[in-house]
Amino acid sequence: MHRRIAVSAVCSWEWGFDQDLEFWRRAGIGHVGLHPRKLEEAGWERAVAAARDAGLAVSSVGSVGYFPLDRPEQWGKARDRVQRCVDAARELHARSVVIVSGGAGRLTWEEAADNLVAALAPVAAGDLLALENTVSLRTDYGFVHTLSDAHDVATRMGAGVCMEVHSCWAERGLAATVARIAPDIRLVQVSDFVSGSTVSPDRAVIGDGDIPFDRVLGGVLEAGYDGPFEIEMIGPRIEEVGYEDAIMRSIERLDVVLTRLGA
Repeated sequence: MHRRIAVSAVCSWEWGFDQDLEFWRRAGIGHVGLHPRKLEEAGWERAVAAARDAGLAVSSVGSVGYFPLDRPEQWGKARDRVQRCVDAARELHARSVVIVSGGAGRLTWEEAADNLVAALAPVAAGDLLALENTVSLRTDYGFVHTLSDAHDVATRMGAGVCMEVHSCWAERGLAATVARIAPDIRLVQVSDFVSGSTVSPDRAVIGDGDIPFDRVLGGVLEAGYDGPFEIEMIGPRIEEVGYEDAIMRSIERLDVVLTRLGA
């Protein structure tokens, strides 16, 4: 397994933390992304201690956020969850805490951006936060859908970005955007996409879809990004294939791409 490949707990969405931990041990996966739902269900302190004792390298903790941006009275719970992810990330020496932008409701894009900055201002996160660009079909959990917009908002927050390849691979001027924002990319998340799908989430095993990884990831590497490439897959295609097969095939195929690109 290429040293820069990490596997997100999202890839085995219906499993609990203990099932993930056992699978990672059995499969020899030591570089992972953790998800707050699974940490909560297992008990934060116990799960963080187990991850630490297992010697896991943690690429990220997240996704988290989900602020209802048009309802400030409800920000407190979401903000507390972000802070708890930050605390866990610090304890585990994780590279980033991935946040989604939250639903704008009936706000304008600009109003939503202002409110997101305000909602996260009290969080003591240092440079751990990484704002993810999310697929435009899901306006309920994100209003930031392009990598460039994610960087603009993240800059206002003093944060970095999580480049979600699934959501930005077909963007106009992607290579130029990556070259411009490369120093602020904290994490690159990777999965595949089968063109024509109107389902969300509907990610595919790497190599089973249409994303031109050599071009997209080649541009990321050429821009100087030196962090992990985190496999994050979810949806009916992954359920049909089965978690273990989907993860192991994606690791193998991404390893080939990164090796070919000289990562």
